[in-house]
Amino acid sequence: MLTGFLPTAIGNLTKLIGLWLSLNDFEGTIPSELGLLTALIDLNLSTNKFTGSIPSELINLSNMQYLSLSDTRLTGSLDGLCNVTSRHGTEITISG
Repeated sequence: MLTGFLPTAIGNLTKLIGLWLSLNDFEGTIPSELGLLTALIDLNLSTNKFTGSIPSELINLSNMQYLSLSDTRLTGSLDGLCNVTSRHGTEITISG
């Protein structure tokens, strides 16, 4: 099980296409630098202790096909991701 915070340096992994960090004990906010990972197709950050707002920068992930933020303490809206959903049939899973 991984613990701690997601580092902002994660934004340097620009060729990353999948990031599955579910079922860990990450805490704090999700770094806005995730929006720099424009090649990202799958992002699963579910079942962690993330708090704060869902970063609006996630709208930059135009290749996204799967996003799961369920079982976290995140707040906010995914309105901007609706465009991504309609283009790629993205599966978005969010629950408290």
